[in-house]
Amino acid sequence: MPEPAANTFAPPQTPTPPTRAAGGVGTPRPGGVGSSPTRPDAEAKVNGAFDYASDLEFPGMLWGHTLRSPHPRARIRAIDPAAALAMPGVAAVLTAADVPGKRHYGLIEADQPVLALDEVNYQGEPVAIIAADTLDLARLAAAAVAVDYEVLEPRCDPEAAVEAGDYFRYQPVRLGDPDAQQPAAVVTREYVVGMQDQAPLGPESGIAVPALDGGVELYVATQWVHADLEQLAPCLGLEPDRVHMAIAGIGGAFGAREDLSVQVHMAMLALATGRAVKMMYDRAESFVGHVHRHPARMRYEHAADADGRLLYVKARIVLDGGAYASTTEAVVGNAASLAVGPYEVEHVTVDAWGARTNNPPCGAMRGFGGVQTCFAYESQMDALAEALGLDPLEFRRRNAVAQGSKLITGQVVDAYDPGRADRGRPFSPLADMLGRVKDIPVPAVPVGRDIVDLPGGTGNTTHGEGVRRGVGYGVGLKNVCYSEGFDDYSTASVRLELVDGATVAYLHTAAAEVGQGHWSLQAQIARTELGVDRVELLPNDTKAGSAGSSSASRQSYMTGGAVKAACEAVRELWRDRDLADGPIEATRVFRHRATKPMDPVTGQGESHVQLALCVHRATVDVDVELGLVKVVDLTCVQDVGKIMNPVALEGQIHGGSAQGLGLAVMEEMITRDGRVMNASFTDYLIPTILDMPRMRLRIVENADPEAPYGLRGAGEPPTLSSTPAIVAAIRDATGLPLNQIPVRPEHLTAHFGRQP
Repeated sequence: MPEPAANTFAPPQTPTPPTRAAGGVGTPRPGGVGSSPTRPDAEAKVNGAFDYASDLEFPGMLWGHTLRSPHPRARIRAIDPAAALAMPGVAAVLTAADVPGKRHYGLIEADQPVLALDEVNYQGEPVAIIAADTLDLARLAAAAVAVDYEVLEPRCDPEAAVEAGDYFRYQPVRLGDPDAQQPAAVVTREYVVGMQDQAPLGPESGIAVPALDGGVELYVATQWVHADLEQLAPCLGLEPDRVHMAIAGIGGAFGAREDLSVQVHMAMLALATGRAVKMMYDRAESFVGHVHRHPARMRYEHAADADGRLLYVKARIVLDGGAYASTTEAVVGNAASLAVGPYEVEHVTVDAWGARTNNPPCGAMRGFGGVQTCFAYESQMDALAEALGLDPLEFRRRNAVAQGSKLITGQVVDAYDPGRADRGRPFSPLADMLGRVKDIPVPAVPVGRDIVDLPGGTGNTTHGEGVRRGVGYGVGLKNVCYSEGFDDYSTASVRLELVDGATVAYLHTAAAEVGQGHWSLQAQIARTELGVDRVELLPNDTKAGSAGSSSASRQSYMTGGAVKAACEAVRELWRDRDLADGPIEATRVFRHRATKPMDPVTGQGESHVQLALCVHRATVDVDVELGLVKVVDLTCVQDVGKIMNPVALEGQIHGGSAQGLGLAVMEEMITRDGRVMNASFTDYLIPTILDMPRMRLRIVENADPEAPYGLRGAGEPPTLSSTPAIVAAIRDATGLPLNQIPVRPEHLTAHFGRQP
């Protein structure tokens, strides 16, 4: 990893304001931007002392539990809670009739019932909520609630839903005239992406406590506390200032905590009983209690001329949104706008839908619409390169976007220094990155490998017979921050004061720390801008202005920008004031440049704030007789704009790559007629340390002049490119087309004369 650029600002030895702004080139300030200070939550998380939301307790609290529909679709004839209420220790059983305010909520469209009204539309939909003295008793009481269902035939085929006009959004993209072109090679294939779960290790959990003013206080694991408040208060029939929300310790998120889960139910129970109520899902409930990655069915046609230049792309993309809207509308927009990836092409026809079905609701997950299309377009790039007899990296290089290129929506790629040049052409960050990954040697097959390093590992399934090696590439283009005209902003307050003779900076934001290290980054920015050593972070809650969601790789950009702006304001005030006269504080709201909605007919529009690129090369060993895959190497080149925290950055790339590996070869929520068949970690597999190879990283810093410090969101791009790279490597090893992910053992063994 290259040495990060950093500022030359030296911290003052006495409490006086810095005399020059941060941001130059030199040695990073200890604990500042460009360094890797110890995270403030690190020790507690390692030794088990960290309080996650599921660890919270309150004197005299009750336990809440949710009664959920066993049917994907059914009409509710009647609900009888009498038997449950008669059980000693049961304090309340609430149904839709007991919702005190609005009966629906939703992040974009308020279409999801707080509790099912006349009909349930997916397996696991909440029907009633129970409060009792213990969790076991609450579960027993839920089983005693009698619900009379009229079971209906579920509608589970997203293609049929689209044909029937039942979808959340349709977004076309039209550019040029694909049908008028005369290509030298055409590749047409269909691709299927399974439903992936975020699988946060910490389940949905929190506590609601009745307040003296008739309101309620909530301590909950969430990614977006102000969006929770905006949806929650109307459902409770309360003014927002009577609902105080604080973010409790979060055990992973990845999009699963953007939508409401326990929030409204435990608040209703707390208000109904007058006692604190804790809710905590078990693993099976968590699988049906949050949204998932949209499964996809895609048909792509790519064409190129004899020189290896893309002529046109046609794509039909159907995403299964499930029963309720969640963020499907935005996911469809991303899928459509990123449908071709980081490649120049003048003629495009894209049609993207988010279908409404009786399958589990789908919404935000790391990559947010870009993952599905990346698997398809990267598979197409490999297939077309093969058809033309070109090296897959060279074919990508010939079509790579550069500074000044236009994406298929007409958006200009302008996030790089316009003065840079690449062999007489505008600077192409992707071409540069492809060259870097090519220069890194592919790992050689070792002699006398340990069995742990072979497919099947310690299962002792093979000693090398039937094992073939393959190498593949993947490139991902991901938007950063929210898109399509959304008024995305973040707020930060900074207070500087003397405490026992020491200068202390206090930071207050509502940004959720979901494990990405944002607490560290806020402190790093304050140390850099103010030159202080001691930084204290106040609780993340709704007493601060909104910081938006910890998603879309946006918090470093948005809340980092807000903290930087607030620190700069405090620094200026400090020049004219003495801290001995009292604290200095400032609050600032940070906004990025404006974006536009995609045109509903042509799909044209500058819809994205920032674009981020990542390139993976995967090396795999495949046992073609047993259908087992071992990823032996992942080499990654990623452009991050500016390295803010080297260790945290490496962790983000490793984590994103691991989730891409999971989607490539193991992770899929299986549904049958709308029913989830594998809602446990016994049957839903996620990568472990034994599945992840050691990674080789090359970090590129092409600063974005529009972004704070020039940074570029880094958490999501690796998830896009790792999946197609791994599948391409499996194709290379086996010679099979493999157009469905995850790749299962039977996809491999069926072609080699054996079944697993």
